[in-house]
Amino acid sequence: EGPVDGIEITVKGEVLTSHSDGVLHGVHETLPPALFLRSTEATVLDTAIAKFAVNAAEGARDRIGALHRLNRAFHERFAFDAGRPEPGRTAAAAFRMDSATPRDMAQMFAVAARSLGAPARYVSGYHHNDHEVVHLPTPHGWAEAFVDGLGWVGFDPCTGMSPEEHYVRVAMALDAAGAAPVAGSRLGEGGEELDVDVVVQRED
Repeated sequence: EGPVDGIEITVKGEVLTSHSDGVLHGVHETLPPALFLRSTEATVLDTAIAKFAVNAAEGARDRIGALHRLNRAFHERFAFDAGRPEPGRTAAAAFRMDSATPRDMAQMFAVAARSLGAPARYVSGYHHNDHEVVHLPTPHGWAEAFVDGLGWVGFDPCTGMSPEEHYVRVAMALDAAGAAPVAGSRLGEGGEELDVDVVVQRED
Protein backbone atom coordinates (compact mmCIF):
# COMPACT_ATOMS: atom_id res chain seq x y z
CA GLU A 1 0.00 0.00 0.00
CA GLY A 2 1.14 3.53 -0.66
CA PRO A 3 3.86 4.84 -2.99
CA VAL A 4 6.44 2.41 -4.34
CA ASP A 5 10.07 3.48 -3.90
CA GLY A 6 11.40 1.06 -6.49
CA ILE A 7 11.04 -2.25 -8.26
CA GLU A 8 13.83 -4.80 -8.30
CA ILE A 9 13.88 -7.75 -10.70
CA THR A 10 16.37 -10.52 -9.93
CA VAL A 11 16.86 -13.33 -12.43
CA LYS A 12 19.30 -16.20 -12.04
CA GLY A 13 19.64 -19.17 -14.32
CA GLU A 14 21.89 -21.64 -16.06
CA VAL A 15 22.22 -21.63 -19.83
CA LEU A 16 23.72 -24.56 -21.71
CA THR A 17 25.49 -23.57 -24.90
CA SER A 18 27.44 -25.54 -27.48
CA HIS A 19 29.45 -25.12 -30.67
CA SER A 20 27.09 -25.33 -33.64
CA ASP A 21 28.58 -23.14 -36.39
CA GLY A 22 25.89 -20.60 -35.57
CA VAL A 23 22.97 -22.94 -36.33
CA LEU A 24 20.22 -22.63 -33.72
CA HIS A 25 19.18 -25.90 -32.03
CA GLY A 26 16.77 -26.87 -29.29
CA VAL A 27 14.39 -23.92 -29.63
CA HIS A 28 10.67 -24.48 -30.13
CA GLU A 29 9.65 -22.10 -32.89
CA THR A 30 5.99 -21.06 -32.79
CA LEU A 31 6.13 -18.51 -35.61
CA PRO A 32 6.64 -19.24 -39.33
CA PRO A 33 9.92 -17.97 -40.84
CA ALA A 34 8.01 -15.88 -43.40
CA LEU A 35 6.82 -13.63 -40.57
CA PHE A 36 10.38 -12.33 -40.28
CA LEU A 37 10.34 -10.94 -43.79
CA ARG A 38 8.27 -8.09 -42.35
CA SER A 39 9.84 -4.72 -41.71
CA THR A 40 9.30 -2.33 -38.82
CA GLU A 41 9.77 1.40 -38.43
CA ALA A 42 13.39 0.74 -37.44
CA THR A 43 14.05 -1.80 -40.19
CA VAL A 44 12.31 -0.38 -43.25
CA LEU A 45 13.76 -1.67 -46.52
CA ASP A 46 16.40 0.83 -47.63
CA THR A 47 17.68 1.15 -51.20
CA ALA A 48 21.29 1.78 -50.14
CA ILE A 49 21.32 -1.24 -47.82
CA ALA A 50 19.70 -3.43 -50.48
CA LYS A 51 22.36 -2.42 -53.02
CA PHE A 52 25.08 -3.11 -50.45
CA ALA A 53 23.58 -6.57 -49.87
CA VAL A 54 23.55 -7.44 -53.57
CA ASN A 55 27.18 -6.40 -53.98
CA ALA A 56 28.27 -8.27 -50.85
CA ALA A 57 26.50 -11.48 -51.89
CA GLU A 58 27.83 -11.44 -55.44
CA GLY A 59 29.54 -14.71 -56.34
CA ALA A 60 28.00 -16.73 -53.52
CA ARG A 61 26.90 -20.23 -54.52
CA ASP A 62 23.96 -20.49 -52.14
CA ARG A 63 21.92 -18.64 -49.52
CA ILE A 64 24.17 -19.48 -46.56
CA GLY A 65 27.23 -18.39 -48.51
CA ALA A 66 25.57 -15.09 -49.42
CA LEU A 67 24.68 -14.41 -45.79
CA HIS A 68 28.19 -15.13 -44.56
CA ARG A 69 29.57 -12.75 -47.20
CA LEU A 70 27.06 -10.14 -46.10
CA ASN A 71 28.07 -10.59 -42.46
CA ARG A 72 31.75 -10.08 -43.25
CA ALA A 73 30.94 -7.09 -45.46
CA PHE A 74 29.20 -5.27 -42.61
CA HIS A 75 32.09 -6.10 -40.29
CA GLU A 76 34.56 -4.58 -42.75
CA ARG A 77 32.38 -1.59 -43.65
CA PHE A 78 31.78 -0.19 -40.15
CA ALA A 79 34.06 0.67 -37.25
CA PHE A 80 32.82 -0.77 -33.96
CA ASP A 81 31.08 1.71 -31.67
CA ALA A 82 31.03 0.49 -28.06
CA GLY A 83 28.89 3.39 -26.87
CA ARG A 84 25.23 3.43 -25.96
CA PRO A 85 22.97 3.13 -29.03
CA GLU A 86 21.17 6.30 -30.05
CA PRO A 87 17.48 5.87 -29.15
CA GLY A 88 15.25 5.47 -32.18
CA ARG A 89 18.03 5.31 -34.77
CA THR A 90 16.85 3.30 -37.75
CA ALA A 91 18.90 0.88 -39.82
CA ALA A 92 18.77 3.31 -42.75
CA ALA A 93 20.12 6.16 -40.61
CA ALA A 94 22.84 3.95 -39.13
CA PHE A 95 23.98 2.90 -42.61
CA ARG A 96 24.96 6.49 -43.36
CA MET A 97 27.42 6.52 -40.44
CA ASP A 98 31.07 5.39 -40.37
CA SER A 99 30.73 3.45 -37.12
CA ALA A 100 27.93 1.38 -35.65
CA THR A 101 26.89 -0.20 -32.37
CA PRO A 102 26.01 -3.91 -32.16
CA ARG A 103 22.32 -2.98 -32.25
CA ASP A 104 22.79 -0.88 -35.38
CA MET A 105 24.78 -3.54 -37.20
CA ALA A 106 22.32 -6.31 -36.34
CA GLN A 107 19.36 -4.26 -37.55
CA MET A 108 21.19 -3.34 -40.77
CA PHE A 109 22.00 -7.00 -41.33
CA ALA A 110 18.34 -7.92 -40.86
CA VAL A 111 17.27 -5.34 -43.45
CA ALA A 112 19.94 -6.53 -45.89
CA ALA A 113 19.09 -10.22 -45.44
CA ARG A 114 15.38 -9.56 -45.97
CA SER A 115 16.21 -7.64 -49.15
CA LEU A 116 17.86 -10.84 -50.40
CA GLY A 117 14.72 -12.83 -49.59
CA ALA A 118 15.91 -14.37 -46.32
CA PRO A 119 13.71 -14.08 -43.21
CA ALA A 120 15.80 -12.31 -40.57
CA ARG A 121 15.40 -11.17 -36.97
CA TYR A 122 17.16 -9.28 -34.22
CA VAL A 123 18.53 -11.17 -31.21
CA SER A 124 19.39 -9.63 -27.85
CA GLY A 125 21.64 -11.28 -25.31
CA TYR A 126 25.17 -11.29 -23.98
CA HIS A 127 28.59 -12.05 -25.40
CA HIS A 128 30.89 -13.71 -22.89
CA ASN A 129 34.58 -12.84 -22.97
CA ASP A 130 36.25 -16.20 -23.53
CA HIS A 131 39.33 -15.12 -21.59
CA GLU A 132 37.50 -14.50 -18.31
CA VAL A 133 35.73 -16.99 -16.04
CA VAL A 134 33.55 -14.24 -14.58
CA HIS A 135 32.53 -11.50 -16.97
CA LEU A 136 30.47 -8.33 -16.46
CA PRO A 137 29.04 -7.90 -19.94
CA THR A 138 27.05 -5.19 -21.60
CA PRO A 139 23.98 -6.21 -23.60
CA HIS A 140 24.84 -7.41 -27.08
CA GLY A 141 22.82 -7.71 -30.26
CA TRP A 142 23.21 -9.87 -33.33
CA ALA A 143 20.98 -11.29 -36.06
CA GLU A 144 19.57 -14.61 -37.19
CA ALA A 145 18.49 -15.51 -40.73
CA PHE A 146 16.50 -18.51 -41.89
CA VAL A 147 18.15 -20.86 -44.38
CA ASP A 148 16.26 -23.76 -45.94
CA GLY A 149 17.76 -27.07 -44.82
CA LEU A 150 19.54 -25.51 -41.85
CA GLY A 151 16.93 -23.46 -40.03
CA TRP A 152 17.86 -20.30 -38.14
CA VAL A 153 21.53 -19.33 -38.32
CA GLY A 154 23.15 -16.60 -36.25
CA PHE A 155 25.32 -13.82 -37.67
CA ASP A 156 27.25 -11.21 -35.68
CA PRO A 157 28.38 -8.34 -37.92
CA CYS A 158 30.48 -6.97 -35.04
CA THR A 159 32.85 -9.91 -35.43
CA GLY A 160 32.03 -10.94 -38.98
CA MET A 161 31.41 -14.47 -37.67
CA SER A 162 28.55 -16.58 -36.35
CA PRO A 163 27.69 -16.69 -32.63
CA GLU A 164 29.05 -19.69 -30.79
CA GLU A 165 29.04 -21.14 -27.27
CA HIS A 166 30.17 -17.87 -25.65
CA TYR A 167 26.93 -16.13 -26.65
CA VAL A 168 23.89 -16.13 -24.35
CA ARG A 169 20.66 -15.66 -26.28
CA VAL A 170 17.87 -13.85 -24.39
CA ALA A 171 15.18 -12.67 -26.81
CA MET A 172 14.43 -12.23 -30.51
CA ALA A 173 12.07 -10.05 -32.54
CA LEU A 174 11.74 -8.13 -35.79
CA ASP A 175 13.92 -5.35 -34.38
CA ALA A 176 15.83 -4.29 -31.28
CA ALA A 177 12.85 -2.68 -29.58
CA GLY A 178 10.87 -5.90 -29.76
CA ALA A 179 13.75 -7.92 -28.32
CA ALA A 180 14.43 -5.66 -25.33
CA PRO A 181 15.25 -7.90 -22.29
CA VAL A 182 13.25 -5.61 -19.98
CA ALA A 183 10.42 -3.28 -20.98
CA GLY A 184 7.66 -1.53 -19.11
CA SER A 185 5.58 1.58 -18.66
CA ARG A 186 4.40 3.73 -15.79
CA LEU A 187 1.65 6.21 -15.10
CA GLY A 188 2.00 9.20 -12.82
CA GLU A 189 4.49 11.81 -11.74
CA GLY A 190 8.10 11.37 -10.72
CA GLY A 191 11.24 10.28 -12.47
CA GLU A 192 12.61 6.90 -13.35
CA GLU A 193 16.04 5.33 -13.52
CA LEU A 194 17.10 1.92 -14.77
CA ASP A 195 20.15 0.27 -13.23
CA VAL A 196 21.19 -3.10 -14.62
CA ASP A 197 23.89 -5.37 -13.22
CA VAL A 198 24.69 -8.58 -15.09
CA VAL A 199 27.24 -11.26 -14.29
CA VAL A 200 27.98 -14.13 -16.67
CA GLN A 201 30.08 -16.94 -15.25
CA ARG A 202 31.53 -19.83 -17.21
CA GLU A 203 31.12 -23.29 -15.67
CA ASP A 204 33.88 -25.69 -16.70
